[in-house]
Amino acid sequence: MVESISVRLTNQTNGKVHDRVLLDDWHPLARSQDLKPGTLLRSRLMETDLVLWRGETTLSAWEDRCPHRSVKLSGGKVVDNTLVCPYHGLAYDPQGQCVKVPAHPNYVPPKQSCVKTFKVQERYGVIFVSLGNPQKEVAAFLEWDDPSYRTYLSGPHFCRCSGLRAIENFLDVAHLPFVHAGLLGEPDQAVIEDYEVSADENGIYLHDIRIWQPDPDGTGQGRIASYDYWALRPLTASLRKEVSEGHYMMLLYCVTPISEEECLSWMWGALNYAHEIPEAEMVAFQDKVILQDVANLESHQPKRLPLDPQAEFHLPSDRASLAYRKWLKQLGLTYGAIA
Repeated sequence: MVESISVRLTNQTNGKVHDRVLLDDWHPLARSQDLKPGTLLRSRLMETDLVLWRGETTLSAWEDRCPHRSVKLSGGKVVDNTLVCPYHGLAYDPQGQCVKVPAHPNYVPPKQSCVKTFKVQERYGVIFVSLGNPQKEVAAFLEWDDPSYRTYLSGPHFCRCSGLRAIENFLDVAHLPFVHAGLLGEPDQAVIEDYEVSADENGIYLHDIRIWQPDPDGTGQGRIASYDYWALRPLTASLRKEVSEGHYMMLLYCVTPISEEECLSWMWGALNYAHEIPEAEMVAFQDKVILQDVANLESHQPKRLPLDPQAEFHLPSDRASLAYRKWLKQLGLTYGAIA
């Protein structure tokens, strides 16, 4: 059983109260290829405005605020491995320290002339940022570097709903015959047989869920697919789909909380078959599935995920979402949820 702990913390960037468990996690914000050396990008995470920028050999994630007069640094530019503020030309090195004041060439900036910086790393072709002090690495996706698997990345996809709603939807196989009819299910073959759910300190595990699908993998061939799911973090989940003997599709799904009611979704895929299918076709198939989910997710009212079991009624096939909600409540998580 997961211990119940207090995880509330004030985020001093904007004065709001956020969950420690989410602050200390890693969140994908941008594709690595979109941030070339000498460039910068605006981003937003848990209502905190960020600027990502790449120097000659460094990658930085900062609060998008100059500590001098509080303008957005994302309006500036990268010069000689520094980020230059657009207001007064102050230059900040990769550690966030002011190193140049054009109005006063001999001025030595004080220690407080430092931008608030955050931890950043790159995995799976994406830039991940943590607003807190992560105790774990980015969730593992071992197949990404396995040469026997074809890999691809879909996203980011913007959605007006809580990231928790998006993860619960990912774990919900009963919606496949309806939201993804013709691809991942059919309304006249919508029966979901009983399945097993287990939980421990590492998350939620769904065992051997079987469903008929007309096109389970983008190859256009219908068959019974067998699923195993994992909820690894509150906003990270994965699945293994066996489409035929020895043929597997692996997915890693991460959701970035822009705010409590807005998110970005990212999907990494890997499959050890159909090597002749172009990567662009695999991405297009995954994009189509995710965009179908987005249209459905944005219709939720409320947009945040209710954790009170009495707030909505439940079906036997909802045992995955019930376990997920219970796990979130045990973690003490409230950001993006309704307690």
